[in-house]
Amino acid sequence: SASHLRGDVGVRLALARPFAEVSDRLRSSRRWVATIGAWHLWHCPLEDLAQTCDCAAPSDTQPGQSAQHVLHSPRRQQKMEEGETVPIIYALANQKGGVGKTTTAVNVGACLAQWGKRVLLVDIDPQANATSSVGIDKRTVSPSVYDLLIRDVPIVRAIRKTKQKGLDVLPSSPALAGATVELVDMPQRERRLHHALNGLYRNAYDYIFVDCPPSLGILTINALTATTGVLIPVQCEYLALEGLSQLTRAIELVRRALNPNLTLRGVVMTMYDARTTLARQVVEEVRRFFPGRVFDAIIPRNVRLSEAPSYGEPILSYAPNSAGARAYTALAHELLTGDGHLEQDV
Repeated sequence: SASHLRGDVGVRLALARPFAEVSDRLRSSRRWVATIGAWHLWHCPLEDLAQTCDCAAPSDTQPGQSAQHVLHSPRRQQKMEEGETVPIIYALANQKGGVGKTTTAVNVGACLAQWGKRVLLVDIDPQANATSSVGIDKRTVSPSVYDLLIRDVPIVRAIRKTKQKGLDVLPSSPALAGATVELVDMPQRERRLHHALNGLYRNAYDYIFVDCPPSLGILTINALTATTGVLIPVQCEYLALEGLSQLTRAIELVRRALNPNLTLRGVVMTMYDARTTLARQVVEEVRRFFPGRVFDAIIPRNVRLSEAPSYGEPILSYAPNSAGARAYTALAHELLTGDGHLEQDV
């Protein structure tokens, strides 16, 4: 029955309240095993993990012409200290696949770029769907985010421009699938992406969106450690609610141990079908248990949204008048408003 369904959904979401209390004993333990995917931190005090360190690009780096503007150079350090803007970095995370993480990252980024914002899309998913969604061949691209994480290649060598003016991408490749194993014995493995992004000139981008894999392993932990906020796409179906408690717990663990600035920026409801009662109930329950955290803009099921990646284009260029394009435009507008970056001509 509908009442039984609502009750069951409510019980599951009650477990998913963001930033659940975590025992203070974690802070005094020298052996911490976080049950988040395959992420294990052994014999390492949390105080050490909480330290941040900057990692500028090597001074002898000769970046390509298309990426010179993003280099974090000592000459520009003074300008940053004088108050130049630092980019807002969001991770698109949900360990369930097929909920719209990539679609949201690509299309919100494209909307912001169309409005004059400088946007970097970071693809840290071995499936590299965000890379192909902006027209870059994931099979041949090199260097990629894999080379940043494993081989310490400067980020400026890997960034690529897309067809959309103002939208750049740090591409992924299938080789990234092996990074989970290769990162195990590397120092500061959970901060590799953080260090790579420190190679950017801070005023190069207004927004950075990190598209995470459908897991809570070391790649997602890297993303959460490097970002300031998390956007959680949630499909408007009952099974999509599974795992939300684990995800919010992971966010809290990372916030306490690795990134004290990490926040839950908001929940994005995706693949909404207005014809079904279930979709409406899921939205209501998510809003009830994440008060003030769910975006008003809801992304509908839309054929054009599904087609656009096969053409290597965001929805704004592929089908600008579609329902999907209107929904992502509204979401991007809402995000800008909440961040205080809305301008008169947007």
